[in-house]
This record gives sequence, C-alpha cells and structure tokens, in this order.
Amino acid sequence: MTQPDPAESANEVASLRVEAERLAAQLAEEHKMAELGRLLAGIVHEINSPIGSILSNNQVVIRSLEILKSALANGDRAVLEKASRQVETCLSLAAIDKIACERISEVVRGLKTFVRVDSAEMLKADLNQQIESTLKLTQGEFRGRIKVETDFGDLPPVECHASMLSQVFLNILVNAGQAIDGPGKITVRTRAEGGAVHISIVDTGRGIKPEDRPKILAGGFTTKPVGVGTGLGLSLSKRIVEETHGGSIDFESEVGVGTTFHIRIPVEQKKKAAG
Repeated sequence: MTQPDPAESANEVASLRVEAERLAAQLAEEHKMAELGRLLAGIVHEINSPIGSILSNNQVVIRSLEILKSALANGDRAVLEKASRQVETCLSLAAIDKIACERISEVVRGLKTFVRVDSAEMLKADLNQQIESTLKLTQGEFRGRIKVETDFGDLPPVECHASMLSQVFLNILVNAGQAIDGPGKITVRTRAEGGAVHISIVDTGRGIKPEDRPKILAGGFTTKPVGVGTGLGLSLSKRIVEETHGGSIDFESEVGVGTTFHIRIPVEQKKKAAG
C-alpha cells in the first residue's frame, strides 16, 4: 500500500486553511453589506428629512432676495422695510440649514467610517470617536424610540482595525435595539482598564433566556424571526474581537431586565516573532 506523502498532506492542509480564511473573509464582507442594506432605509430617512428642510428654506431665501433686489433698485421705503424683515428671515433659515447640513455630514461620516477598508497594518484609533460615528448609523434604526446615552472615559489610542471594530459595535447596538420592545434605553460606556480598553453596551431589552446563552456567540444561532437575523453577526464579532485583535467578548443578561455586552481590546497588539 502506498504511504501518503507528508509534504503533499501538509500542502493540502495549508491550501485548505487558506481557502477557509478566504471564505471567512468573504462571509464577513457579505454580512457587512447585509447590515448596510438593512440600515439603508433608516440612513436615507436621516438624510432625506434635513434635505427637505434645506430645499424648502432655499425657496423662501430666493423669494426674499428677489424682494430685496427690487427694493434696492427702486428705493421704495415701504419695500425696503419689508426687505429688511425678509433678511432676518433669511438669516434664521440659514442657521437652520447649517444644523441640517451638519446632521447630514454626521450620518455620512459615520457611514464612511463603517465602510472604510482597513489596511493590512493595524493603526492607532480613537475608539470613543469610532463609537460616536457608529451611533450616527443607528439613528434611523432607533427613530427616537430608544434613548442612547454615552459615558466615555479617557482612552489611549488603540492599535486596531478600526472599521472592523465599528462592525462589532454596530452589530451589538442594532441587536440591543431589536431586543427592546417599545421605548427603551441603550447605554455605552468606555474605560481604560490596565493594558486594554473596556467597552460595555447595556440595553433595557427583554434579555436572553438561560438556555440560549451558551449558543448566543455561536455561528448560525439567532433568536430573531426568519428573514430578520442570520445568526452570523455575533459569531463574526467574536472572531474580530478575539482572533483578529486578541481581545475578549462576553455578556451578562437577565430576562425582562436587559443585556450587557463587554468588549475588551488590548491597547497594543502583541508582535509576532519573526521566524
């Protein structure tokens, strides 16, 4: 009987490992796009409302400027007084438009942070800022139903793949919102903790049943209705946190009270020895 060639077996194992890593990366990217697609309606709403306000205000500003132009051309005192009032209206509307544009900018900035492609090299990032940007994407999802509070500590820059961690934050935040029936609250806290950063995301949702807790971070498990959840989000989050960043992710939950997720990311990544 011909004995298997150890070199060929090793090559096959290496090839399978590379293929598995490729498929895992593809799966992560597909899940990311699915999350974006689901949030798109909310994001469009967040952008569409202020744009409608800007367009409406712009029509008033144009009419006011036409009145002012006519008054300046004719020198009519009564028309000039009316034009003066229109100038005040224009200033007021311009202030509103500034707020609307800032709101659009915040949503777009959050979206750019989420979809940004990380370089192969980990870079220093401000995780408080990453979370703030990610929270902008949840505004359309929560629609005022859920109050979000932040309690940010003073954090050192963290060596990480920032957009990957934004995926983790978004997934847990959206899950937290979906676990809340009716009005509720989500609290996000960050603290420096030794050589790591600790992020906790607390919701006032329905909680996780004891029998589901051992499976909650496993791939393919979901408590959501068919068509709502794939069961991939938390398992991918676990992989990003633990395998990619050498951190940890766990949770505690009480049925009828809520759930708290704990994410810990090392400030500095361990350098792999050359060899």
